[in-house]
Order: sequence, then structure tokens, then C-alpha cells
Amino acid sequence: MTNQRERSVYVVDDDEAVCDALKLLLRTAGLHVETFPSAFAFLQSYRGARPACIVLDVRMPGMSGLTLQEELAERGVDVPIVFLTGHGEVPMAVDAVKKGAFDFIQKPFEQHRLLCAVLDALEADIDSRTRALRRSEAEARLAALSPRERAVLDAVLGGRNTREIAQALFVSAKTVEFHRARIKRKLGVSTTAELFRVCLLLGAEPPTVR
Repeated sequence: MTNQRERSVYVVDDDEAVCDALKLLLRTAGLHVETFPSAFAFLQSYRGARPACIVLDVRMPGMSGLTLQEELAERGVDVPIVFLTGHGEVPMAVDAVKKGAFDFIQKPFEQHRLLCAVLDALEADIDSRTRALRRSEAEARLAALSPRERAVLDAVLGGRNTREIAQALFVSAKTVEFHRARIKRKLGVSTTAELFRVCLLLGAEPPTVR
């Protein structure tokens, strides 16, 4: 579990006073904070090595907050964004939320409201990173299966019992049980239910053996 100092908040706003106020507020909460006067400056510096969220002004000179959101999406950067909006910009903020923004808050903002949004966004990013790591580990383990083990796994996920798998693959039931044991060991699971969870984690449909 990460501590507060391992979580970054990137404040992107051309208003220096807003950046200073947010930096003070968020650092008081024990968070690592970096501020940027423009979307371009943020893009030059962002590395994405640890859990983070972006507090982003909707309207800025040059690249707007909405354009930055689109640019990050094109680059495959999936970091929660909390938009700051001025009066009359709510329709734009709603559109941003529809495109995946985590939240939007109107200026002048209430400190408690903004801090809660940032903390929630950070938790969401941690959850997302954890799921991605688990998926990557599952993919690596799945790739380590032999062709025969993968065929047995597909049959198991397809609902076949040991006898049916043996008939379909022209092997003995004892051989199927041997492969099933190796599959569970390689995938780090102990039950068939866990095999299905691995399959769901990878977003795969349970296959069938013909």
C-alpha cells in the first residue's frame, strides 16, 4: 500500500495564485505536488512512474485543459483528471467527464470538496494500476503454458470434465489430471473457480474445445 508521499498531484493552471493555494492545501495533506503554468509544460515533464492525479484548469492560453485531456488519451495515459472550471464552463466540464474525467469542481472551490476529489482520484489510480499489474502477471503466467496445457485449460474453461477432455484430446484421464495440476501451479491458483477468475481478468471469453 502506498503512502501519501508516494502519490503525486499535478496541478496545471495558468493562474499562479491558484497553483500556490492548491500546492499549500495538498502538501498539508501529505501529498507530493507539482505545479505547471501550461498544458505544454506538463506534457514535457510528465513521466507517470507512480500513482497520481491531475488537477486541471479547463480554460488556459495555448492548449486548453480539454485539449490536454484528449492528448493524454491519444498517448494512452490513463490518469484521473479533476477539472477546475470557472463560471459558465460547466457544460464543457460535463463533456469532459463524459470523455473520462474523474470529476469537475467550480472556482472558487471549497478546499474540503477539492481535497476529497483528489484523494478519491488517487485511490482510483492505485486501483487501476493494481488491476493492470495483475493482468500483466496473469498474461505472463498464461504465456508460460505449453500448447498441451493451454488446450487443457481451454477445455476446462469451456466446461468440460476430465473424461470429456481426455476424449477430445485423445489422451488418458490421468494425463489430463497431470496437466491440470501443472496449469494450476503455473498460474498460481488452487481451484477451478480461480482459473475462471484469471480468464475474466484477461477479458477472455471461456473457449470451447471442438
